[in-house]
Amino acid sequence: MEYKAFGKTYVVRIDRGEEILSQVKQVCEAEKITLGKISGLGAVNKAVVGLFETATQEYRSTVMTGDFEITSLTGNITTMEGEVYLHVHANLAGADNSTFGGHLNEAVVSATCELILQAFEGQVNRAFDETIGLNLLDFS
Repeated sequence: MEYKAFGKTYVVRIDRGEEILSQVKQVCEAEKITLGKISGLGAVNKAVVGLFETATQEYRSTVMTGDFEITSLTGNITTMEGEVYLHVHANLAGADNSTFGGHLNEAVVSATCELILQAFEGQVNRAFDETIGLNLLDFS
């Protein structure tokens, strides 16, 4: 992975074999980014994508292997319990151009991944909400 800063905007290239979320977290920790947004595209050969089932308050994850284009990767950067917290969704397209998407839990780059991270001043934390069953933005 390599990246370059342009003020509070970071252009990131994640390389073959690297896991996207761990690399983004590494940039955030190195640059002390605690609030921001993520957008990107690229290609992966393994991804774990989830869907939160509101009735059971559980994530259902699907492991995908093969060649997939990241047609959209979007997310935000916040904190929880003093640590960087990434909330990322992705839309992946297969060889037949069908797409699958959801909450991104893991993704391994097969060719390249190009991201733009935009950092904002400040910090927004998350807290677990028992009613919803998710770590929600906490403005208190």
